[in-house]
Amino acid sequence: MEKQRNKLVVIVGPTGIGKTDLAIDVALQLHTEIISADSRQVFRELKIGTAAPTEEQLRRVPHHLTGHKSIHDYYSAYEFERDVDALLKQLFEAHQTVVMTGGSMMYVDAVCNGIDEIPTISDEVRQRVWGEYEQKGLGHMQERLRRLDPVFYEQVDLKNYKRVVHAVEVCEMSGKPYSSQRTSNRKERPYEIVRIALTMDREKLYDRIDRRVDQMMAMGLEDEARRFYEFKSLNSLNTVGYKELFDYIDGAYDLEEAVRLIKRNTRRYARKQLSWFRRTPDYHWFEPWRVEEIMRVVDGE
Repeated sequence: MEKQRNKLVVIVGPTGIGKTDLAIDVALQLHTEIISADSRQVFRELKIGTAAPTEEQLRRVPHHLTGHKSIHDYYSAYEFERDVDALLKQLFEAHQTVVMTGGSMMYVDAVCNGIDEIPTISDEVRQRVWGEYEQKGLGHMQERLRRLDPVFYEQVDLKNYKRVVHAVEVCEMSGKPYSSQRTSNRKERPYEIVRIALTMDREKLYDRIDRRVDQMMAMGLEDEARRFYEFKSLNSLNTVGYKELFDYIDGAYDLEEAVRLIKRNTRRYARKQLSWFRRTPDYHWFEPWRVEEIMRVVDGE
């Protein structure tokens, strides 16, 4: 009898929708473990603002690739793909199926489709390029990219400063255009991938997001931001929740306004996540409480 292929169940969705709780439920039913695909939960120092799994959640189901890096470390989607590849080889020794969950679009795509091998950016180049961006602004970096890589300049969302700055970093680090290093060839995986995407009524999702921000503030998000304020220029802290509180600490506005902006920007990020995942036709879409229906898809029924 032919051995069944291993299976990776990928659970994605917008921030605040309940991915972690569903992933734990699915993992318990499958007697397996969870890989986190969250680009901020990798940092061990950031607990509240990243909604990292709680101690109770970690006790219920083992989680991997959470809190294994410092905010001072460089970590990319390419390194995440490499780490997941090595991890799955181990986990599939003990489990037929493994669950991966998170909302970081590039991380999920890196595992499901593969990612080109982009050179690791040295601290020297990263600090220099980001310093140039902070001093001279996005317009200057867009022009730098146009000169270094006119092909990618025509392709990239020029308003996305992270993508623009990263492309300049890669050009400087490698001495070659970023576009010449992107093949976009989809990699074949030696396991089956089942993709589950979560959605719900927009107003209900926004209410969940607002309540979660209030809960984070009650848990001490402001204190967490103050602890890492001196490192606010790090890319690891350039994210919703911390950025708004750093500006509040700088005196740009009061705390009430900071909380309002965190909620607004989190809702915007949730819309972006939904749009990204909807571009991929392979997802089965469910509301997060449809556990029985989700399990039927996972089981291949």
